[in-house]
Amino acid sequence: MNQLSSFSLQTTKHDQMIEITHDVMQIVTASKIQNGMALVYCPHTTAGIAINENADPDVVRDVLRRLDEQYPWDHQLDRHSEGNTAAHMKAITTGTSQMIIIERGRLLLGTWQGIYFCEFDGPRTRTVQIKLIAT
Repeated sequence: MNQLSSFSLQTTKHDQMIEITHDVMQIVTASKIQNGMALVYCPHTTAGIAINENADPDVVRDVLRRLDEQYPWDHQLDRHSEGNTAAHMKAITTGTSQMIIIERGRLLLGTWQGIYFCEFDGPRTRTVQIKLIAT
């Protein structure tokens, strides 16, 4: 059994990491899939999906700060007409998807891990797609 689901979210900041672990888990639970994989995918070129620590909010702040240091918004050599080259670079660095094991109906995440939608060109209305694959 395979199932495709999606949900929308509204970002409120230019750069933002929103934890979506609970949203993904709700989809897994509703599917009744006990064992398999969940592919969490972002169909946007200026946003991404990451798995990282969800216990200390300073981690998110530090990650966003360090990405800004590596990819400053106003770089004199950027040529992209929309002016959001930094957002594209951050999305490439983060990646568009994460694959998570489903075991006994639960996402197999580490103790401190959460799934994040990473916004780099907000605020916007965004979509997250989840492909569940039963094994």
